[in-house]
Amino acid sequence: MYEKKYLITEQMLHAFGAATGDFNPIHFDENFAKRTRFEGCIVHGMLIGGLISASMTDCYGIGTIYLSQDLKFLAPVRVGDEVTIKFTDYKEGNKATTVNTQVFVDDTQVISGEGKVLVGNKNE
Repeated sequence: MYEKKYLITEQMLHAFGAATGDFNPIHFDENFAKRTRFEGCIVHGMLIGGLISASMTDCYGIGTIYLSQDLKFLAPVRVGDEVTIKFTDYKEGNKATTVNTQVFVDDTQVISGEGKVLVGNKNE
């Protein structure tokens, strides 16, 4: 089992929006976002997906290649939340390792999924 925590900051939100061009008001306009089902701004789901990707290298080593990921978004993440990313290997093959990926805010699971990686070198 692997686990890593990230504090989601306003700076991360703005950098992700700038990098992707995704300025949906659900992420940036509190007045707009308050009128949605989320009752306030939420973080881009794929920002958290990017943190999962970064965690794959941290967990499996330099040279790890992220082959695929499915994500199910279960609950919103907000600026100021601390997310905990957890991985459990459940199928190691010669070519790829399949990984159960879970993300939590406190005790609430916000993302579930499955990823596949070509494992890098943990010694580098």
